[in-house]
Amino acid sequence: MSDPPRRETEAARRIRARALAQGRAPVDIAKDIYEQCGPLYGTSRIKAHRLAHGVALSDIVAQVRALYEVEGKPPPRLGETLLSAYESGYKRPGPEYLHYLCAVYRVEPDDLDYQSPCICGHGHTGRPGATSVPQPRPAERRAAPGSDALVGAIVPRSEERPWATINDHRGTDRADGPLNIDVGEEDIVLRRTLLQLLAGAGVALDGQFLGAVDNLRRKMDDTLVGATVSPTMLDQWEETTYGYGRQYQATPSLRMLCDVLLDFSEVRRMCDKRQPVELQERLCRIAAQLSGLSGLIMINLGDHRLARSFFRTARTAADETGDRQLRAWVTVRESLVPMYYGDPREALHLARKAQDLAGRTPGVAAAMAPAVEARALGMLAMRGRGDAAPSARRALVRGRSVFDQLSKTDTSDLVYGFTDRQMAFYEGDTFTSLGDHKHGDEVLSHALTLYSPTDRVDLTLVRLDRAMCKVHAGEPQAALTAGQEAILELPADHRSDILVHRARQIGAAVNLRFGEVSGLKDFNEALAGPWVTSPTQERPAVPPSEQV
Repeated sequence: MSDPPRRETEAARRIRARALAQGRAPVDIAKDIYEQCGPLYGTSRIKAHRLAHGVALSDIVAQVRALYEVEGKPPPRLGETLLSAYESGYKRPGPEYLHYLCAVYRVEPDDLDYQSPCICGHGHTGRPGATSVPQPRPAERRAAPGSDALVGAIVPRSEERPWATINDHRGTDRADGPLNIDVGEEDIVLRRTLLQLLAGAGVALDGQFLGAVDNLRRKMDDTLVGATVSPTMLDQWEETTYGYGRQYQATPSLRMLCDVLLDFSEVRRMCDKRQPVELQERLCRIAAQLSGLSGLIMINLGDHRLARSFFRTARTAADETGDRQLRAWVTVRESLVPMYYGDPREALHLARKAQDLAGRTPGVAAAMAPAVEARALGMLAMRGRGDAAPSARRALVRGRSVFDQLSKTDTSDLVYGFTDRQMAFYEGDTFTSLGDHKHGDEVLSHALTLYSPTDRVDLTLVRLDRAMCKVHAGEPQAALTAGQEAILELPADHRSDILVHRARQIGAAVNLRFGEVSGLKDFNEALAGPWVTSPTQERPAVPPSEQV
């Protein structure tokens, strides 16, 4: 049992007083407090920094709120309870709150025991390589009588600030703009990444970028549960959203993600205040579609955790509309996450849930869900489930029956609709999984004639499925050659994780059925290069029995 908090505070006060008498900086005092109080009282690094300044939780909260106010942002939801949870280790601060805590303490995330770098991309210690917090000038001290000074003035002059504010990132043409424009740090990260992509520079998916992506999604979650948008503006946003459906397959995944999320951020700002019911519903529909599209892109990039998070946000937005067809579309699209990176049983569950939501009204989800169900059942049949094969064939019949009733609008969009080439791809994939390689190759060959050369994701998946047909036909060399060509003929920025992952399954299937055949080593080496992928999730190796 640890000693009560009073003893921890008293010990920290003694350490601080002795260190101040020696002229030591707060960052060094915090280190002493952590090293001496941590083993005795469980003091965390972030709490040690507050104790090093000799202030209460309320003082830190007040400084964070002051920074928000100066930058023209709405007051944060950070309070003493949440800050205490950070110090106790029950919760971790998100990227934005971590940025402001670093700014208040003038330290880097590592000093608070969190992973660097900060989302702002700038240092907080006042100068590169600084090891201690700069002491405030006497004129900058604003402490109340009888209290200890807290990390200098709340807001130093811009040339002395170790953190970036909203005005630091404005262009010269926006210098005189209003101070309350809500351009978050995540917008800056996304715009910087987009500019690098446009300039042809290589971009790595690091923790800062993915932190900005997830923080943006969290903000949308916050605003959805919280006027002023014109119908004309919503018409333009709806047109933009559907335009992404036409660009989805032709645009590299990372570039597409930046474009979509920048618009997603704008929609979030419009959702920040409640609108008239009819406008709010349209806004939530746009939010659900953009969030669902972001989930699809994260599937392509191989980050199934963020993909699920975006689909969760899309469900929240779709629930606000009360549109069962939209909710069904989100659910059936979410089923693709476990289809490619999880358990086909979960994909089967989500596909059937989407059918229940869609009801008997012919629609995109009502046609796509049985096709996804068939693919999931095909995968289960491949793993030995005896009743899956006939059920998969019946699901394909149901899906085709609904598909034939869809309007031309529904069958012309690869994202928000369900096209004839996608239907043929799903049918061919199902037959391939069922081991009917002749029928599967025939249907997939037909699907290839329907796809445009710019529909790179699905087109490559179809080619990889045809390579898998050759594995079932007993032609390992031809399968390896076809799989390798399908990947290497893609431009480098289109070689996303989902495609390389699928190609590696071909190599695993060949190795399982035929052993170390000639060409397998070269095939694996060709697929070992750096691809457009997300490093945040390490997928477990697929057991050999589940790879074919």
